[in-house]
Amino acid sequence: MLAAGPAKKVTIHLNADTVSHRDFLSQEILSLLFEHGVAGATVSRPEAGFGSHHRMHTPGGGIDADRHMPIRIEFIETEAKIGRFLPLLENLLTDGVIEAHDTIVLKAAVAEGNRER
Repeated sequence: MLAAGPAKKVTIHLNADTVSHRDFLSQEILSLLFEHGVAGATVSRPEAGFGSHHRMHTPGGGIDADRHMPIRIEFIETEAKIGRFLPLLENLLTDGVIEAHDTIVLKAAVAEGNRER
């Protein structure tokens, strides 16, 4: 669990259908974060968007448009922990953007009954 104090918020932008060596890239990234003990990660699916290829992606925008929609993976972790797996994350990303911002964790709490085993 994260402690209160300085941290980094990392956001990874990619398309839902981007594949990697073994699976969809988003799944491989989530697995990497999980394996390296990241406190938590969230996948968000925006309503619409476009990326470096400058093609607009919207629901109902044609055949397979829903599979090619943009997604974001976000997580907050200490800079030291991120530094241990960042080269692996950068190596995984074949199409997309990784960005990081300084942030401050004010409080991180897990209710006793909600702790995962």
